[in-house]
Amino acid sequence: MFCLRNVLYRSKSLCYHFNPFPIFIRQEMNENHEGYSSQQRQHFSERVKNIKPSVWVQFTALAAECEAVNIGQGFPDTPMPGFVAKMLENIAKHPERTDWHQYCRGFGHPRLTNALAKLYSSTLVTVGAYLSLYYSFMGWLNDGDEVIVLDPAYDCYVPQIIMAGGIPIPVMLDLPLEPKSSKDYTLNVKAIEEKISKRTKMIVLNNPHNPTGKLFTQEELEKIADIVVRYNLLVVADEVYEWHVYGGKKMIRFASLPGMYKHTITIGSAGKAFSVTGWKLGWSVAPAELLEPLKRIHQNCVFTCSTPIQEAVAEAFEKELDIIKTNPTESYLKKGITSDLIQQRDRMASILRCAGMKPIIPDSGYFMVADFSQLDKAEDGSNDPLDFRFVRWLCREKKLAMIPNSAFYTDPNKEDNDHFIRACFFKSDKILDAAESILKSFQTT
Repeated sequence: MFCLRNVLYRSKSLCYHFNPFPIFIRQEMNENHEGYSSQQRQHFSERVKNIKPSVWVQFTALAAECEAVNIGQGFPDTPMPGFVAKMLENIAKHPERTDWHQYCRGFGHPRLTNALAKLYSSTLVTVGAYLSLYYSFMGWLNDGDEVIVLDPAYDCYVPQIIMAGGIPIPVMLDLPLEPKSSKDYTLNVKAIEEKISKRTKMIVLNNPHNPTGKLFTQEELEKIADIVVRYNLLVVADEVYEWHVYGGKKMIRFASLPGMYKHTITIGSAGKAFSVTGWKLGWSVAPAELLEPLKRIHQNCVFTCSTPIQEAVAEAFEKELDIIKTNPTESYLKKGITSDLIQQRDRMASILRCAGMKPIIPDSGYFMVADFSQLDKAEDGSNDPLDFRFVRWLCREKKLAMIPNSAFYTDPNKEDNDHFIRACFFKSDKILDAAESILKSFQTT
């Protein structure tokens, strides 16, 4: 029986599920039938009224409007791996295989869950890692539960926590004045402990880290594990970039640390693993008791994910895992992704330096943060953070789209971190050539 102190109780909104026929009592209106006014009925619900459009909504639209070269969004624009494409093509050629084209098991196509079992343990297959995250927060947070979020953090964490009734508690990663590498972002254990209260239920750990490319060290992970044990916390480990690690460095799965499996919901992504982000297939990995509330949400919201996509991903994993065992140097997951990406990473760093920026070289992932404070602060005239103003100007005037890095910080920390941009280097030579041409103009303006 799962018995964490303040994680014992699942989200109260799911508790009724123990009774398959819950009784709901309607509160009657008074004799005048006074209820919601017409205006009130058109208001957003309380859980979403303060959720703003995401940075992706804003800057994807702007990039399209300006017909800009897009090195902001994190998707490859190179061809998907040929062997993965052939697997999906083969599935489409067999309409008689109803087991490939109709509903599959709700919690995951058996062939895929069996393939994932060679990497992980019990799994729940979801529509992308986003939904795995959302299920984790909705399934385990009650109103007022606090969640430690390490700033900077991927921008969907905070709104998802808020929608689940939780309270995000930001803790900054330390950064020196002149950072050179993602290793310069360091964990501040004391700051985490100072933020823990009786309401703290969860820590969100993104490793490898987006946007910085930081790869948490074993020492840092062990310090987090110590906090988890002492305060009986749950960990949501977003590890979607686990295959994007450079220079022979090792990515350590948090759940693999002693005693951490029973505390951890691990998030994975087929889109990131096989460079097919449009397939939107992810998974949650955890002990059965941690997955249970996630499954209750899934069965009533999504029910099941795309069967042919799951079949293709299952076959891709089977093939890759066999290659990793017999000839790892030929593996796409072990070598194929990073062999090209490390060259693109180094090229992006050179491009940004030539433009007068100071890149922070990532040890993982396919994003690069760069300090643009040495450039003339061209702006769009708004009162938004400096990096938002700069990126909008860059898109409109120079036709180059990036992402303002302060979008990954919570409000109290945005102002001190508004002199960085985030660029994606998982792009074709054509896109990188175009970006380089635009940024070279900074040398002469």
